[in-house]
Amino acid sequence: MKIGIDARCLQDKQKTGVAEYALGVFEYLFSAHPQDEFLLFFNSYHEIDFDLEWLKKYPNVSTKKFSFPNKLINIAFYFLNWPKVDKMLGGVDVFYMPNPSFVALSKYCRKIVTVHDLSFERFPETFSLKRRIWHFMVNPRKLCRQGDKIWAVSESTRQDLEVIYGINSQKISVNLPPFDFRRFLPEKLSSEKLEEVSVKYNLPSEFILFIGTVEPRKNITALIDAFAQLKREASIDTKDLKLVIAGGNGWLYNDVFEKIESNPFRNDIILTDFISDEDKPFIYRLSKIFVYPSIFEGFGYPPIEAMASGIPTVTSNCSSIPEVVEDGAILIDPYRPYEITIAMKKLLFDKNLYQYYSEKGRLQAKKISEKKRSWEI
Repeated sequence: MKIGIDARCLQDKQKTGVAEYALGVFEYLFSAHPQDEFLLFFNSYHEIDFDLEWLKKYPNVSTKKFSFPNKLINIAFYFLNWPKVDKMLGGVDVFYMPNPSFVALSKYCRKIVTVHDLSFERFPETFSLKRRIWHFMVNPRKLCRQGDKIWAVSESTRQDLEVIYGINSQKISVNLPPFDFRRFLPEKLSSEKLEEVSVKYNLPSEFILFIGTVEPRKNITALIDAFAQLKREASIDTKDLKLVIAGGNGWLYNDVFEKIESNPFRNDIILTDFISDEDKPFIYRLSKIFVYPSIFEGFGYPPIEAMASGIPTVTSNCSSIPEVVEDGAILIDPYRPYEITIAMKKLLFDKNLYQYYSEKGRLQAKKISEKKRSWEI
């Protein structure tokens, strides 16, 4: 077969969870189907600043880069249902999208799409107007209903596809996203690089960590409240403890900045902005505990990454998160900041519990990493 792949998610300067997922799936597909030809669809008016050298080990893969202005081609896809991407690639039997996006395809081209989550359907108020318009125009509901196969990243997402979009369960398959447990192992991290990363991001000697995009769905304001309560209740024991919020700005992030400014412990809260993917394992390792109180995730890489690093983790008891972390982390109600405070206190002041979740978390992350996956075209 000739298989087209929407690779536009790899063009972003800041590597997202979707891009991380896509890279793992692409490598699986290229290796598992050596008899098939893969054509990667890129489009950018400007030069693509992305390393494609790794593709040279796959003789069955080639890239097709077009140079249309993105806004212009997206308008053409939406209003004209043209040009047909499968035809732009020279004709393909199947077209795979690692996330819903603007596209136009011929009627007889089979379509496969990955859906990570339906947070924009469940919590539209956590998205900016611009982002809601984007989802309206892309129309993931229509894409999913027209798709021949849907790949969901969790059972939670599968259930949402069935309930919210009315997708036939026979059309949906579930595979957890690819996850490389080994890159987070402590023995992989040199002391020199740990020091370098600490200086690069101006990290304190002792800190609680959050990693993720700064946006309402991540519930960072609740974490800030919980941190302030922790500092008030254990002022002597936590006088040197900081909160590090590591991640680039998403949408509607001003609430987080306002919450920090009004917080009596604002000098103990550090914003690093976006961190590079290669630095992430080191930042996890430098932290004391990891807290991720997101109100909704299709999968959620950060808790598993922290657990793989051996860092005790506190995260939410909703959506896909319990399915992913199982008993490897402390689960809290993200709408009750005091539960976050209690969990942090327990880990900070109970050495046995700290060690228990350090070991449990690492075992669960290893289990997720080794879980069998199979994306069938």
